[in-house]
Amino acid sequence: MHPETEVPNVAGSPSATASGLAPEKEASGRWAELLAPRYLAATTMLCMGVALYAFNGFLVSTVLPTAVGEIGGAELLPWSMTLYLVASIVAGASAALLKQRYGARTVLFAAALLFLAGTLAAAFASDMNSVLFGRICQGIGEGIIAAICYALIPEMFPPALVPKVFGAEASVWAIAAFGGPVLAGSLTEAFSWRVAFLVNAPLIALFLLLALILVPSGREAGRRLQFPTLRLTLLSAGLVAMLVAGLAGSVVATTGMIGGAMVLVLGAVRLDRGAEDSILPQGAFSTRSPLGLGLWVILLMPLSQATSSVYLVYSLQYLFGYRPTLAGALGALMAISWSLTAIGVANLRTERSRQTAIWLGPLLLVLGFAALAGAIGAVNIAMLAVAQVAIGAAFGLSWGYLSQMLMEATPGHERDKTSALLPTLQSAGFALGAALAGISANGAGLALAQSTEAMRGVLTLTFAIALVWAIPASLAARRAVTLMR
Repeated sequence: MHPETEVPNVAGSPSATASGLAPEKEASGRWAELLAPRYLAATTMLCMGVALYAFNGFLVSTVLPTAVGEIGGAELLPWSMTLYLVASIVAGASAALLKQRYGARTVLFAAALLFLAGTLAAAFASDMNSVLFGRICQGIGEGIIAAICYALIPEMFPPALVPKVFGAEASVWAIAAFGGPVLAGSLTEAFSWRVAFLVNAPLIALFLLLALILVPSGREAGRRLQFPTLRLTLLSAGLVAMLVAGLAGSVVATTGMIGGAMVLVLGAVRLDRGAEDSILPQGAFSTRSPLGLGLWVILLMPLSQATSSVYLVYSLQYLFGYRPTLAGALGALMAISWSLTAIGVANLRTERSRQTAIWLGPLLLVLGFAALAGAIGAVNIAMLAVAQVAIGAAFGLSWGYLSQMLMEATPGHERDKTSALLPTLQSAGFALGAALAGISANGAGLALAQSTEAMRGVLTLTFAIALVWAIPASLAARRAVTLMR
């Protein structure tokens, strides 16, 4: 993880010229360099890829309740997120192979057009089925865009600037967390929910232009790659089963669906390990290597944090008595803390300090969720705010350096697979965590809680269960750093 070490370019051209720019002196790792002529366009393009995902998520959650009031289909509302997430995760899993076969520029262009088609389908929908079709197209497009943008980071930037790129992307998330709902709500009230959907169009247009100019068009030479149809089918079926398990209606049915989902997902992983054209890098999820352990951290940290995404604003409204605007602002405190922390630690120079940040982040996540569960139980807003800051800082402290370590721990010929897997695993963690949080809360009787006291007990337990995922993430991060040393 030395800043002066050159990162090999998976696409086969030197990293200094990956974006078509002339070689220059090596970057020193200053923030200003992201805005220098050599890197400004690449930084903008990658942040636009993140912005498409971030703003779209906050936008859709804001405008769809209004949309179903006009076109109907309220019973299908949960599927808008479920289908989007499944499409995004499955598409992201195949992105590295698509990049190898067709080249990054072609795949990004096609994915952006598909995202645009989905946006238009949703914006001009006459019924909820059309919205769901649009959400699937958006999920496929954005899953590929996010994965390939991650894969391009080590090709378009030297190692010294990689943490800065992650810090810039974290800032985009913070802006989206505050600005997305406000913008979507304002457009919906002033014009229509359809106009709010169409705000994606100029973002896609700018992204397409930058991708055509900056991204290499070449693809890897060699044999024709076989598309992993069976593995992706099993993965899709498993994810759908997991995400809808909470809607099964009974404990037996829910347990059965979770068990079936795990069998399908593990079956896909097992088939992939023996496949010639694998989706996962060699050693993925092994507990004996820094790469395998680090991927577990990438999955488990969002899985734990998803509990807050689902139930924090709910708790603030129904336990603390806050109005939606203030509850939403407190909910966004985590994203702000993530961004500010990522920016603050992006200048760590020594390998020892970067490795400390990697294992300290997940440990801070454990402490943050312990404090959050305590704050819910005691209805203590000050403790809750501190917990939110700690949880956000946990991600900001470790996420960029952990991602960089995983890229560097992967052999050069498989680095695309690892890079593309990072946002896919993050999405999978949030999706599975949200499903499991719902199962925990519903199993504990949230829907049947008749009093504030009963509701508080259920929600306290739900947040405490998030520690089940945060603790092994902390242990895995510490072990990964030890093995890396």
